Amino acid sequence: MRPRPNRPREFQRVRGMHFHAARPTAGGGGPALPEGRELLYGRQPVRECLLAGRRVAHALWLSARMKATPEMDEMRALARSRAVRIAELEPALMDTRLGGTNHQGVALETGPYPFAPVDELLDAGVGAPCAGVILLLDHIQDPQNVGALLRTAEGAGVRGVIIPADRACGITPAVVRASAGASEHVRVAVATNLVRAMNHLREEGGFRLAGLEALPEAATCWEADLSAPLGLVVGGEGAGLGRLVRETCDLLVKLPMRGRVASLNVSVATGMALYEIARQAGGAPAGITRGPAAAGSA
Repeated sequence: MRPRPNRPREFQRVRGMHFHAARPTAGGGGPALPEGRELLYGRQPVRECLLAGRRVAHALWLSARMKATPEMDEMRALARSRAVRIAELEPALMDTRLGGTNHQGVALETGPYPFAPVDELLDAGVGAPCAGVILLLDHIQDPQNVGALLRTAEGAGVRGVIIPADRACGITPAVVRASAGASEHVRVAVATNLVRAMNHLREEGGFRLAGLEALPEAATCWEADLSAPLGLVVGGEGAGLGRLVRETCDLLVKLPMRGRVASLNVSVATGMALYEIARQAGGAPAGITRGPAAAGSA
């Protein structure tokens, strides 16, 4: 791919970006962590962070007298292999430091999330049926939704995710927990202006932009051509896509609604759209044909 010497600032590598100005703490009543550190919590998120190896890990916190399991042994081994300090804390102190979160007796003190530049998402993408797809989140603010979206995006094999720098939920420990650690494997880029990022994908990467919006003029996902390279743009809770974002899209798509409710949760709708994109790219199991989606396992 040709060099891009004059790319806008927001498409350069993001270093030390924080979505919340407050200094991180170790939980509701715990002491403040050193500047630039945060605590991930929960067995699966901590395990995935150690496996991914993308963050700088400083200390693995374990609740004392916790029953030994193969899962815990694996986390200890992963921490040792990366020279991460292991600290055992009394259960009451663990609860205090983590502020009542469902930490499952495990936490990991890490550096900040390793955001990627937008151009890094343009320069890669082979293999999975959704490898030619970039997911763009238009000001989604609920950590549970962002976490679920990242989990689905990683599971579908998308090339990466782009989020706005303001009026949106960043990759917080709560998001990592909601994603079951999938956030640690998917590449996420930050754009100061989402419309500008969309145009950059179109001009530099040849992407078409498809907005997921339940409007009369939108085609259903089953009818639309969702071939890659494609940017799938999904809107925030309640408001949907912003006007300029919607107008920048090349096409609008929706899910056919057969019941009485008018819409689905954004993470559910996005998951269905991503797997239709994968199906069109040849990623569906044998026997699934164009038409209504087959029911999946729970």
